[in-house]
Amino acid sequence: MKAIICHELTGPAALRLEEIAEPRPGPGQARVRVRACGVNFADSLITRGQYQLQPQPPFSPGFEVAGEVLERGEGVTSVAVGDRVIGMAGCGGYAEQMVVDARRIVPMPAVMSWEHGAAFPVAFGSSHIALWHRARLQAGETLVVHGASGGVGLTAVVIGKQLGATVIATASSPEKLEVARRHGADFLIDTSREDVRARIRELTDGRGANVIYDPVGGDLFAASLRSIAFEGRILVIGFAGGVAPQIPANHLLVKNVDVIGVNWPAYAELNPDLMSASLRMLIDGYLAGTIRPHVSATYPLEQAVEALNQVITRKSTGKVVITVE
Repeated sequence: MKAIICHELTGPAALRLEEIAEPRPGPGQARVRVRACGVNFADSLITRGQYQLQPQPPFSPGFEVAGEVLERGEGVTSVAVGDRVIGMAGCGGYAEQMVVDARRIVPMPAVMSWEHGAAFPVAFGSSHIALWHRARLQAGETLVVHGASGGVGLTAVVIGKQLGATVIATASSPEKLEVARRHGADFLIDTSREDVRARIRELTDGRGANVIYDPVGGDLFAASLRSIAFEGRILVIGFAGGVAPQIPANHLLVKNVDVIGVNWPAYAELNPDLMSASLRMLIDGYLAGTIRPHVSATYPLEQAVEALNQVITRKSTGKVVITVE
């Protein structure tokens, strides 16, 4: 079978398409025929040895897949051979087949496309747990979403509106902001030409934002600290801008600010019941037509490096997906 393999931790350029042996499931695992795999910024980190849970080479990147169960390991009764499923693992998705812990598989609705299935869990799951569980976002509050046209940012716009918030979207171009507007953003800030701190305070009549969702970091995090409301919550999702900020603790003290880390994959190990409940709510939203992944580009497995570079350079909007024939 074919797979994209990382042999050395030097970044995406070192990834190679290779023929490897089919994987075999162990106890509690299932072997899945991958039909599509979501591409995430974290895939680039894992190829550089910079991810929180770092596999050792050789390995295949890819956290989230949609496909069919081909084989069950000993003791697996939660899925059957032939089931359409969404699978979530630490790595392995850039391949024609992968083995995944059966506890990390959820049934995939028949009406959901492979591309939507692969674009669903990480982006929507991260934003839902971040806003609903970690930030406790309430109806009537103001939510700022940085990087609002990106893979996770766009889902935060959608979920923020569902939870009843007023959503302020930031992005680096009018074209990206238009994507956020079409998905429900109430106000738009162009980070390439506007003062983010001043605009947030202007749009909130000087109060500041109740919740700020930040997958970018860097200068935007600094602007967030200076435009957060009293008892506001800043969600640290990632550092797509390349700089992990240092937080002056006195800024947190003055306004009673919470800075909240969100590592969504950790829930698979440490609180799988919460992750499953969140995903069930999201799938219900999909079936009701209120949630739809925005897949901006698809690439065949052979072009996985190009797909990943689209995400790294922030040229994509919404989600990039690898399709596997």
